[in-house]
Amino acid sequence: MSHPVLVKAEKLIRVGDIVGAEAALASIVDSDGDGALMVALDDLAAKDLLAVLRDFDSSKESVVNLLVSPEQFARAIVLERRYGDQSHERLHGMINSVIFRPDGDPDEFLEAIGEVEGGCDVLADYLCERSENIEHFFRTGSFDFFADADADDAYDDMSDEERLDALSDPGANRAILSHSEVNDHDWMELAWTLRYHSPEIFRDVLLILRARAQAGEAAGAAVEVPMAERPPAEPEEESAL
Repeated sequence: MSHPVLVKAEKLIRVGDIVGAEAALASIVDSDGDGALMVALDDLAAKDLLAVLRDFDSSKESVVNLLVSPEQFARAIVLERRYGDQSHERLHGMINSVIFRPDGDPDEFLEAIGEVEGGCDVLADYLCERSENIEHFFRTGSFDFFADADADDAYDDMSDEERLDALSDPGANRAILSHSEVNDHDWMELAWTLRYHSPEIFRDVLLILRARAQAGEAAGAAVEVPMAERPPAEPEEESAL
């Protein structure tokens, strides 16, 4: 049976009072402890959980962000695409505040997201503005476009397909940058964590980013058809009147 406070929170969400809904959920912690809220969130609809998560980030913390489980977060975050936010600003805020929260385990959250249908697409949305950086990181192990990565000569000689396959080989997929060098609690740390801790998810996200880039290039090429190559317009028929 759902916790009574959930009914109140859901009603507040329906009328757009997200702050009130978050306060209602936080009251469960005050009365019954952290564990009670963690259990109650299992019964909260994913879309309602997302509505609360979207209004809070690292600059505006919520007890929900601090206690939501990887599985609960994953089932909610994949619904973010329904909002159609092309800037993905809210997505960045949610992922950074939850995945990199104090005493959290980013690996567990990223694995949970990667296992949910649409999860890799959401991670691609998060990284879409950094697609060139991610491609460079895949090829060199570095985020610095101007630095010579100290990559393995054998790895340099691999084809693209071989490089992709090598992501799953711990012997070949060795980190050049240490975690402390990318510990920004943002896109670099997330990409580094994916590549070296969840390489299969990293590969899927990389391929999604590539496919989107190719689709964008194809669409742009179709629009930029030279005027000389366009068929002439049909002459207008003179009116008989």
